[in-house]
Amino acid sequence: MRAMVLERPGSPLRLRERPTPQPGPGEALVAVEACGVCRTDLHVVDGELPDPALPLVPGHEVVGRVAALGAGVAAPAPGARVGVPWLGFTCGTCPYCAAGRENLCDRPRFTGYTRDGGYASHVVADARFVVPLPEEGDAAHLAPWLCAGLIGWRAYRMAGEGLAGEGLAGEGAALGLYGFGAAAHILAQIARWQGRRVYAFTRPGDAAAQDFARRLGAVWAGGSDELPPELLDAAIIFAPVGALVPAALKAVRKGGRVVCGGIHMSDIPSFPYRLLWEERQVVSVANLTRDDARSFLDVAPRAGLQTDITRYPLERANAALDDLRAGRLVGAAVLIP
Repeated sequence: MRAMVLERPGSPLRLRERPTPQPGPGEALVAVEACGVCRTDLHVVDGELPDPALPLVPGHEVVGRVAALGAGVAAPAPGARVGVPWLGFTCGTCPYCAAGRENLCDRPRFTGYTRDGGYASHVVADARFVVPLPEEGDAAHLAPWLCAGLIGWRAYRMAGEGLAGEGLAGEGAALGLYGFGAAAHILAQIARWQGRRVYAFTRPGDAAAQDFARRLGAVWAGGSDELPPELLDAAIIFAPVGALVPAALKAVRKGGRVVCGGIHMSDIPSFPYRLLWEERQVVSVANLTRDDARSFLDVAPRAGLQTDITRYPLERANAALDDLRAGRLVGAAVLIP
């Protein structure tokens, strides 16, 4: 098999030839058709997330076909199209797993971080955590669903919980999306399909991203240093910039909620209590659950979800990461092995 391997954080990935792994008990070998490039991959490669399992194959937005099954695995069937997402294993016994909150498991393993991921021609996954995917459709367009979609969907559902008044339960509620990249461009389509008004916040002066947001139905798009023309019911922050938390609090109404949707963020600066007062809330999203995948995959086709992607051959993974790091991408980057 071919794989792009991280040997040391902060260094470029190296193309390596490795023996094709064999699935062990409870595992599935997946022949990769496409793997999305996620900002979390960038945090791993740049050393912002501690203790990766080196040498490591990054990537957790994997679409492929089941090539082989380990002992004791009855499903998915050989040849089935599946996705391999970020959450790659949970213990099933800790208090969080027992309470149905497997995203907070005390002993998890994560694809492309603590176990090898999909920047490769093949990947081995725990068969319990692979996601059945539609047989139809281009694998490259499905790849961003596996994290940008799933984590975005979890953040979106959390944004709608516990809001005063109608909040996101009512049609026409106003949702702000800070950082209009892979996740936001998926959520904007779902929110519009559900009748909500989307406000897109980009890097100041990023006209291309703002035009992209408007094409996807945003009623307003501007820089993250601007206030929207109306107060928001909720805001989701995808950009890993802590200074956006007080900015978003300024933009949400009384009782509104700000959801931090990333696994890593720079420090949140101090801000006056008045921004939090009046029952505004700041919450974070951690990982995902298999239930998130089931519910998202039910909604996405009905919403007519389309992903905007840029394809890169596997050996150009470093170029894809550079483009993401520099903010040159519109939509999502996808590697094709």
